[in-house]
Amino acid sequence: MSGHSKWATTKHKKAANDAKRGKEFAKMIKNIEVAARQGGGDPSANPTLDDMIKKAKKASVPNDNIERARKRGSGEEAGGADWENITYEGYGPNGVAMLIECLTDNRNRAATEVRTAMNRNNGNLGESGSVAYMFTRTGLVFVAKGELAEDDVLMAVLDAGAEEVVDLGEKFEVICAPTDIAAVKAALEEAGIEVDDTDQDFRASVQVPLEVDDAKKVLRLIDALEDSDDVQNVYTNMELSDEVIAQLDD
Repeated sequence: MSGHSKWATTKHKKAANDAKRGKEFAKMIKNIEVAARQGGGDPSANPTLDDMIKKAKKASVPNDNIERARKRGSGEEAGGADWENITYEGYGPNGVAMLIECLTDNRNRAATEVRTAMNRNNGNLGESGSVAYMFTRTGLVFVAKGELAEDDVLMAVLDAGAEEVVDLGEKFEVICAPTDIAAVKAALEEAGIEVDDTDQDFRASVQVPLEVDDAKKVLRLIDALEDSDDVQNVYTNMELSDEVIAQLDD
């Protein structure tokens, strides 16, 4: 599990620094629009929308873009798309299981782009349910480490449904059920611990450890999938050791 977390953190840093920034902005804008459509355009009455707006602001998405997306989603402004969530399942190189989450206004285009990326990078799409059983939806709450010890965080969140606290180096990651994110966040704030970010992830029950060459093949496939505007998230069960991550960063 920690292998996945470390890689997610590494990937997050890389994404913030390269050409993917524009794509990240586009994903966040879509999420704001969908959240406003599903729960209304008032962030104070729609926690999901509030969360999405905070994430976008933290990532320096321009306020104008955020506000327009909120208005399109809530119907205050015309032009909102009919977004649909679709999840594809399959296997990458070395038998790595993959879940590919799409948010699209064109189902056929999304399917074609996902299939093309898989076929060109030694992946195979599977039937619905072929790998989903290996993954569990997980809630994540991140806390900047500062002067905090792991026990400080653990004591604050134990009664709020937290399952585990993981040391990620500069941050602590609190793992919980997605439905317990709000309770964990509230418990941390009550203990005077500032919450840095929250997220949801899919964690695999069985991990596939990879060496550098195989890891590069899987990462190439992930990059190809994420090049599609319809792809929001790609989850895998690959496990990368610190040594492999260090070599990938070189």
